[in-house]
Amino acid sequence: MALTGNRILCNSASTKIPFTQFPLRRPFLLPSQGRRSQFTVLAAKKFTSGKNKRSSISTKEPVKEEEEEEFQTINIRIGSQDRVSATTITGDAFVMPKLPGEETDFWEGPQWDGFGFFVQYMWAFGVLFSLIACGIAVATYNDGATDFKATPVYKEAMESQELLEEPEASNSDVFESNPTEEAPNFCRMDELDHVYYCSIPNCTRKEPETPYFQTGIFTLRETMSGIDEPLYPIAVLIDELKNEDIQLRLNSIRRLSTIARALGEERTRKELIPFLSENNDDDDEVLLAMAEELGMFIPYVGGVEHAHVLLPPLEGLCSVEETCVREKAVESLCRIGSQMKESDLVESFIPLVKRLAAGEWFTARVSSCGLFHIAYPSAPEPLKNELRTIYSQLCQDDMPMVRRAAATNLGKFAATIEQPHLKTDIMSMFETLTQDDQDSVRLLAVEDCAALGKLLEPKDCVAQILPVIVNFAQDKSWRVRYMVANQLYELCEAVGPEGTRTDLVPAYVRLLRDNEAEVRIAAAGKVTKFCRILSPEIAIQHILPCVKELSSDSSQHVRSALASVIMGMAPILGKDATIEQLLPIFLCLLKDEFPDVRLNIISKLDQVNQVIGIDLLSQSLLPAIVELAEDRHWRVRLAIIEYIPLLASQLGVGFFDDKLGALCMQWLKDKVYSIRDAAANNVKRLAEEFGPTWAMEHIIPQVLDMINDPHYLYRMTILHAISLLAPVMGSEITCSKLLPVIIAASKDRVPNIKFNVAKVLQSVIPIVEQSVVENTIRPCLVELSEDPDVDVRFFANQALQATK
Repeated sequence: MALTGNRILCNSASTKIPFTQFPLRRPFLLPSQGRRSQFTVLAAKKFTSGKNKRSSISTKEPVKEEEEEEFQTINIRIGSQDRVSATTITGDAFVMPKLPGEETDFWEGPQWDGFGFFVQYMWAFGVLFSLIACGIAVATYNDGATDFKATPVYKEAMESQELLEEPEASNSDVFESNPTEEAPNFCRMDELDHVYYCSIPNCTRKEPETPYFQTGIFTLRETMSGIDEPLYPIAVLIDELKNEDIQLRLNSIRRLSTIARALGEERTRKELIPFLSENNDDDDEVLLAMAEELGMFIPYVGGVEHAHVLLPPLEGLCSVEETCVREKAVESLCRIGSQMKESDLVESFIPLVKRLAAGEWFTARVSSCGLFHIAYPSAPEPLKNELRTIYSQLCQDDMPMVRRAAATNLGKFAATIEQPHLKTDIMSMFETLTQDDQDSVRLLAVEDCAALGKLLEPKDCVAQILPVIVNFAQDKSWRVRYMVANQLYELCEAVGPEGTRTDLVPAYVRLLRDNEAEVRIAAAGKVTKFCRILSPEIAIQHILPCVKELSSDSSQHVRSALASVIMGMAPILGKDATIEQLLPIFLCLLKDEFPDVRLNIISKLDQVNQVIGIDLLSQSLLPAIVELAEDRHWRVRLAIIEYIPLLASQLGVGFFDDKLGALCMQWLKDKVYSIRDAAANNVKRLAEEFGPTWAMEHIIPQVLDMINDPHYLYRMTILHAISLLAPVMGSEITCSKLLPVIIAASKDRVPNIKFNVAKVLQSVIPIVEQSVVENTIRPCLVELSEDPDVDVRFFANQALQATK
């Protein structure tokens, strides 16, 4: 029911169903004549005023009050008796539209209940079907695998794999013992289908009146029965050159030499090499192996006379995108070109270089830069001029990768250039590269400074190379400055001592104080080499103040790099300067919180010992060494142990016994196994350094006293130390001092001790006499072989076999 103004409308007088939808425009009721219709009007408003009276509608109920509204129902029948419809109209004679919902919808009703149930529980049906499918797959999996293993394809594949796993030497022996044997052909006739298969593009070996098509490589498995047994492995290798499995292709490529020996020199040149030339779109790993193999392929194609046939496949590899493949191809081309005749170089190699240099894709131009130093020496004068012009164009190429390759190979190319052209053409290229806007190109030009400096005369080097180095040391890119610091010693050798003192010392000082830690690291690592070129006075005046600053640098890597080389400055500066200037820096670095800094100082103590002497060294540095030996980081202690024999040889026996001997014994009881193991090896090295007599007096008694330690791990360490000391001490001391301790340890209650006793006895057998083995060692091992523990019995029986 809806309330609209003062009317309440219903669509039926009997059901009183409310009407809620009204048309935007209400048409007037124009009843047709001759029809009987029934209208029901509910809640029609009746006015008492004379203006609003409607005489066409009569009401059934009287007016109750003059002001009140009255509701009337008007029944009008329309149509015949068999077609009666009830429509509700208002007192204004407006037609009520037909309401929705009176007719039944197609998608409603009980006929859709089954479909709804299926949709609602579809997930359950999916789970059920999945379980059924899994059960079927599990039940039939092994049967399928068994059926596949029974197929001829699987058996044939397994036979091929077994043959491929044979050593290469066995395959080569086939042809050495039977040189008349003929290898499988790349072109063959299929006996069953009468179709000619060929693996070589544009091959002329066609069977007459037979259809021909190119398959890339023939499938030998179809006619394996027709191939002789000795050639079967070679046939498999050839067949696998086009196998879908990358590992099989890689295996075949790596054994190209075997295939070439089987085919012979002529067929290798005419069939195998053309096939490889077309096979340059493989995976990078396969192409890398191919480039490496072809570099060593000259003996298999008939020697240097036919070396030019190897150039086409390598030329294709020089244009691939993968960098490592291109570099390996260039390396192989350089190896082949260095062996080729001059006529072949002019006819084949130089045109190859020119084609690569003019390549549309930058990869070919990058590869060409590494070939000019091979092609240039053998070229006639017109070609030399052309090659220099081409290389100059590469130095100005639009692609930075090409310019980087030109900068990298400029030194090699310059070494082959005549002196007049070196000062003009090459220096012009060098100047272009040094002014490049890419720092990756300029940093490579730093290496060219050293290479060109060695080729130029000293005056030309100072005039043309030295200014470039000074500018590079102040370059805005830290990577260029890093390269200058890393190559500084080589640059100093190229410039000479005079240019170094006047121009490079200030540049080096700026690098030592650079804002970037990476530059300071590179500069600090070259401080000793740089000081060797200078006089001690200049080094003390200009370099040492920077070294003092670096010893307290904020970067631990800078301090570590300095500590690794600073000890080498002691012989350069002398005793007085070392004691006064360097020794405080040594002590500062020895107390550094970073372990690598301290270890780098300890590893170079011998250089300081030669300058200041053992007494002063022990007074100043020994406390720091002892502190490191007890460092809480076990790796620091481990490094100190490794340097103890070196310190012992430098400091002498007396100093070692007083200061370091107790530490060596203390390390045998360290909580970390690596320290205990290193300490046992340290004891052996000390015995070798100072001799069995000293070891018998200072090491053996202390080691043997630890065999009764309550902790079984320490007892195992002592057994390990005894096994290491026995070969050094000799048969007599081993039988008298060490062997009784080992035999007593066989009664230990811990199985780990007992099977280690068996291992030690086995190592002692070659040292002692046979009578000792029979009377002492063998009975002990027999007793251990009856031990309840399985590991003890195993090692005891293993040692017993060594006594036989």
